Amino acid sequence: MRSVTLPPEATREPRVVLFGRDGCHLCETARAVVAAVCAELGETFREVDVDEDEDAAAHVDLDEIPVTYVDGRQHDFWRVDPDRLRAALS
Repeated sequence: MRSVTLPPEATREPRVVLFGRDGCHLCETARAVVAAVCAELGETFREVDVDEDEDAAAHVDLDEIPVTYVDGRQHDFWRVDPDRLRAALS
């Protein structure tokens, strides 16, 4: 078996986490903004469905869905401002 070394960016956790749920129009809009900004900056993001992940649901305010976290800290809720997200990732 051949040993492969992955670049650091391939093994690290995404800096952005989007907590949302299916059928949420605000979540769909937030996902589009997060995806566009992350693609522009070469970042990745992880999406967590709070209806499927009980641990996540226990750690976010479900009345504020969608909620975005950057580098482990809450960044935005309800709406994601692309300029603000871009600044947080720069």
